[in-house]
Amino acid sequence: MEQDKSDYWFAVKRFGWGWGLPLRWQGWAALALYFGSIYCATRYFPPRHSVVGFLLWFVISSILLVAVIVWKGERPVRWRWGE
Repeated sequence: MEQDKSDYWFAVKRFGWGWGLPLRWQGWAALALYFGSIYCATRYFPPRHSVVGFLLWFVISSILLVAVIVWKGERPVRWRWGE
């Protein structure tokens, strides 16, 4: 089942492979939550004092962001050279 282009939160990049900036407010909200989560990681697990806690939080947050992008973004099927 193919989604309508207006339903995607993240568009594929015009050049290269992967995703670019968000298209809809939900994508911007997901990106803001990610950066807010990284900020919280630096507050609760300062890298200077808790390297393992910070890295764990960072990796889990990044995996969750990529999962949301894959789930709600366009499918990058090939390397793109522009329109």
